[in-house]
Amino acid sequence: MNALENRIIAALRGKKKPPLTLRQLAKQAGVKKNQKAAFSQALDSLLNQNKIIRYKDTYLLAETAALIPAEIVKVNATFGFAKPAEGDRDVFIPGRLLLGAMPGDAVLIRQKLSSGELPEGEVVQVTREAGQKFSGVARISEQECVIVPDSYVKFPIRLHRRKLAGAKDGDKILAVLDSRGARHAEHIARVLECFGDADSARACCRAVLAAGDIDPQFPPEALEQARAVAAGSGIHPKELAARLDLREERIFTIDGADSKDLDDAVSLKKTASGWELGVHIADVSHYVTHQSPLDTAAFTRGTSVYYADSVVPMLPTELSNDVCSLNPGEDRLAFSALLGLDGEGVLQSWRFVKSVIRSRVKGIYTEVNAILDGTADAALLQKYDGLLDGIAEMARLAEVLTKNRYARGGMDLDTVESKIVVGPDGQAKEILARERGASERIIEEFMLCANEAAASLALEEAIPFVYRVHELPAPDKLAKLYEILDRLGIKAKRPKGGIQAAHLAQILNQAKGTEVERVIGTMLLRSMAKAKYSDRNIGHFGLSLKNYAHFTSPIRRYPDLTIHRILSAYVTGMRKDNIKKRYGSFAADAAARSTDREIAAMTAERSCEDCYKAEYMRQFVGECYDGIITGTTAFGIYVQLENTVEGLCALNSFPAGDWEFDGSIAYADRLSGKRMRLGDAVRVRVLAAHVSAGQVDFALV
Repeated sequence: MNALENRIIAALRGKKKPPLTLRQLAKQAGVKKNQKAAFSQALDSLLNQNKIIRYKDTYLLAETAALIPAEIVKVNATFGFAKPAEGDRDVFIPGRLLLGAMPGDAVLIRQKLSSGELPEGEVVQVTREAGQKFSGVARISEQECVIVPDSYVKFPIRLHRRKLAGAKDGDKILAVLDSRGARHAEHIARVLECFGDADSARACCRAVLAAGDIDPQFPPEALEQARAVAAGSGIHPKELAARLDLREERIFTIDGADSKDLDDAVSLKKTASGWELGVHIADVSHYVTHQSPLDTAAFTRGTSVYYADSVVPMLPTELSNDVCSLNPGEDRLAFSALLGLDGEGVLQSWRFVKSVIRSRVKGIYTEVNAILDGTADAALLQKYDGLLDGIAEMARLAEVLTKNRYARGGMDLDTVESKIVVGPDGQAKEILARERGASERIIEEFMLCANEAAASLALEEAIPFVYRVHELPAPDKLAKLYEILDRLGIKAKRPKGGIQAAHLAQILNQAKGTEVERVIGTMLLRSMAKAKYSDRNIGHFGLSLKNYAHFTSPIRRYPDLTIHRILSAYVTGMRKDNIKKRYGSFAADAAARSTDREIAAMTAERSCEDCYKAEYMRQFVGECYDGIITGTTAFGIYVQLENTVEGLCALNSFPAGDWEFDGSIAYADRLSGKRMRLGDAVRVRVLAAHVSAGQVDFALV
């Protein structure tokens, strides 16, 4: 600090009790008339360093103010919530005490005594404005000019009429705050981009991606490199000679019919002691070198994003769909995990090698399922000629691996996913529940094996790595889960010691075949922590594995590409101390970035899917369907239809009666005695479908 900054600090520590007004502080610090500019600069410097704070036009020392650094996580029309930097309880803040703070802003808060469940406080200073971009619908008329945000805040924000970027009333837009006041009503936003009619799911998805910093376009230098890689993609004889040649092995891929980025293939041999499982992964790191333009673009993206019939790939299609994709009948560079399993399906050994493979066929999940259940026709059997015995053996091994996973306490959260069929006009034509068959389980189990082996090797050799970790559920969420289970009649024993995945797996087994099976699966998911990436291994709770990583999808996930790069150095003989020096901090950075981008991708995928579902249901307004109650709140119930579409039955749409919510799982009509609870089957009528918000409204029939 300079001399003037030191005098300001001394003044705030002086005998005159702070906070001090600007005039009082200048006087106490002995600021002369010709030092006004320097005084202003010194104040700004101290504010930026968080050494002093400005509070209601006065100044005081941050260290004596009993203030807590926090981040604003939610803002409604009349209140908001801040998450302290330390501690796990959010702080409730009345709207008048938010100082105009918005989600993502870093703030200093003062906590107050509170009689409510959550601590209460006030924002004393906004230390960093997040500057978040947000999507929403433009409402433009002579009387108003606002954006109604999708999820940023729960109230309209004024738009600058001279900064609309061509947006019209009803358009889906992307905006950012242009100027801010001390109250939310004083904020003004400007339009960054206009996507067209907010009643179009495709337009809404473009806005969702933009708000999540998911860019469909690659930087020119990355595209240039991708084209150069594609142009010279032939395998050099020296490269071929340095690799294990597996082109004559019975290796093939199994994916969805519309998949184009085929990054994993499998092979299996029965041995005297068990099996030799081959998991052969596209050697993306051979083409995407460290800190190259392609690598920088992949690191920025972190993951591919899939929604409806579209994908925003992590790598340009020249690589993801061609050079790196394990297309049938073509020589491809691979990174193979050769795994030895005993007769009980227990992993005994692993060997990771650079290889060259030639996939025999592009296997399709539905086709392999037909082979396994005996419904395949002659043409299908001919397609897989020479692989049929191997497919049957794969199914047998997968059954053994599944039993082992259950035995160690791993959970089988078989959630229902959606398949959205989009027509030539870009609109949703059909919504289906995506089914998982035997072939899907084969690939899942085999990938789990390879991922466990990769993590085990890294721990054994003590090299830097990116692990897929899953922490134990939070105690308060577990307590709430067991309380609801009791109300649903599921008598789950509370573990006396620490919680294990086996305890939750047992709950799933108890619910199997009951009307609450799907609901309980969803509740278990919500009670658990979210899996993430880390350079420190703490195990994976949900899978009940001590060692786990993501090795099998380097075309579409950056952590897998990171692992390939590190393992490539290891298998080619780089010294361990050099591996640590080169990749130690890189592994930590890749883990943090990959976690952040995975969350952004999942949020965007969910939002896009909701928009398409609402677009599809718009044509069925007024029609009635059967569904089950999947959620209960103080404002109504959520109902899911057989096609996976979920909608809200608001309390004011219930049949006439005196409906009372029990605060947990059920509503009861005190007049008729009728009761509705989680898992119950109900019949609903479609009231409305809001494409932009991705919401469907039902009414009970």
